[in-house]
Amino acid sequence: MAIEALALDIMLPALPDIGAAFQVADPNDRSLVLTMFLIGFGLPQVVFGPLCDRFGRRRPILIGIAVYIACALASAAVRDFSELLSLRFAQGVAAAAIRVGMISAVRDRYEGAAMSEVVSVALSIFLLIPLFMPGVGQIILLVGPWELIFVAMGGLAAMIGVWTFLRMPETLALASRRPLDFTSVVDGFAIVIRNRTGFSYGLSGMFLLGIIFALINTSQQVYVDIYGLGPYYPLAFAAMPGAAIVGFLVNSHLVARFGMRRLAHGAMLLFLAGSVAWLAMVQLATPPLWLFSLMIVLVTPMVAFGFPNTGALAMEPLGEVAGTASAIFGAIQTVGGAILGWAVAQSFDGTLTPVIASLCIFGTCVLACFLVAEKGRLFGDGTVQNAPAADA
Repeated sequence: MAIEALALDIMLPALPDIGAAFQVADPNDRSLVLTMFLIGFGLPQVVFGPLCDRFGRRRPILIGIAVYIACALASAAVRDFSELLSLRFAQGVAAAAIRVGMISAVRDRYEGAAMSEVVSVALSIFLLIPLFMPGVGQIILLVGPWELIFVAMGGLAAMIGVWTFLRMPETLALASRRPLDFTSVVDGFAIVIRNRTGFSYGLSGMFLLGIIFALINTSQQVYVDIYGLGPYYPLAFAAMPGAAIVGFLVNSHLVARFGMRRLAHGAMLLFLAGSVAWLAMVQLATPPLWLFSLMIVLVTPMVAFGFPNTGALAMEPLGEVAGTASAIFGAIQTVGGAILGWAVAQSFDGTLTPVIASLCIFGTCVLACFLVAEKGRLFGDGTVQNAPAADA
């Protein structure tokens, strides 16, 4: 699952160099290098879901890693910005196969609070990538051109691919595989979409990713343009994934005691309250870097509580179509989150207001999804909601 973060975070310090190399006029358009990967990552998941339900999890994952490596190495040789964006889109498609297969494999083995605990630990490891990779990218730029970042990306992905080939078994039994025909595919999609609880929690992930992408897509401009950190910005950026790792690890210990719903609902209420206070603070004056970093450390763990719990709540009633459910939610969350993050990046005006305001808006949308999923009640135990496999 670290493949996705690797494609994004190692190249954050290189965005100005890439923009200069291809003479990108608008600095805000540099984020397209991230957005095109995310769009390619999101849309094809609806195709890979039924494929994973038919052919298993291991084969799509390994093929996806191979294509991902090829696209990374090819990106180092392009001489046109549109070609680079096309390769980034293709690399995202390859990562989509990996993501759908991995989430489906986790659901094959775990469910409920156990799935949330496993996903929390996995995401903690996953976030080591954005914790260290911007710094690695900056070091690469100190010794060579930006093209070397794509070479390093391909090399690291190859190491992950070898590990996966040697260590990951197939998790979908032959007896559980669904036929790959039009009727079965449509039926699987209908099961997912009609399930109010699962679909609403799945939709909330789009706004949670919107929060993360809003912070990532504007991070270079915030830390370099506003706070003037220059090449040291990856050190400040590390506060966000570092705080998220703490949140994921704490969640893995608390979820069995308090339940997924209580943790997710309470965390998002705290996140929204903190974001509103942060926005009010920004309206008075640009906060100093230490205060901005403190707010990042305070609100990011609240988002970290949301990801594994809402993901497990979305997949919990949909085990029979885990691949299709993972694909639909992955497509909605990634494409929607990427568009939301891109919109925030495009609205950047040299101040923190658009970024922090977006956190308030997206946090409100997450809570709205929770209310729809739970029929207007928060902090329940989900007994009624989980009874039917597909309730409208």
